Amino acid sequence: MKKLLYVVLGIIALFFIVAAFAPKDYSVVRSVEVNQPLNVTFNYVKHLKNQDEYSKWAMVDPNMKKTFRGTDGTVGFVSRWESEDENVGVGEQEIIKIEDGKRVDFELRFESPWESVSPAYMLTESINANTTKVVWAFEGHMDYPSNIMLLFMDMEEMLGGDLQTGLDNLKKNLD
Repeated sequence: MKKLLYVVLGIIALFFIVAAFAPKDYSVVRSVEVNQPLNVTFNYVKHLKNQDEYSKWAMVDPNMKKTFRGTDGTVGFVSRWESEDENVGVGEQEIIKIEDGKRVDFELRFESPWESVSPAYMLTESINANTTKVVWAFEGHMDYPSNIMLLFMDMEEMLGGDLQTGLDNLKKNLD
């Protein structure tokens, strides 16, 4: 019985040791080039309501309840969603910073099916007079010891495809 107790304690200790060295942060970044000038592209992506037209996540549940606070395309604007679909859940997205013509920073606050806060951003960069590169990125953080899950979760695979689908939809909408 004592040996079994030592084995169990060893496994628990190993879990906490591994978690101490596991990554705590992740970042998933995707990009696309659209055939529109920078100002047209930036003015489109800075409005959160426009994400309903290209974001894969906005299209998962057509019955999702959406509410808005503030003026879209400005700092402080909040887009809130509520869905019975556990793939969508409940949460909100707020514009927290805008560098005009360049970058929009968002804060995603998920309430269910799990609670978390994640930063995200969209960058626009002029390739030429009629082409703009759009970068969409999500970042995240998991506190110790739950960060051990990042060793088993491929965030690139989990989020990357959805980001790319959204960007491909964006390209279709703007081209």
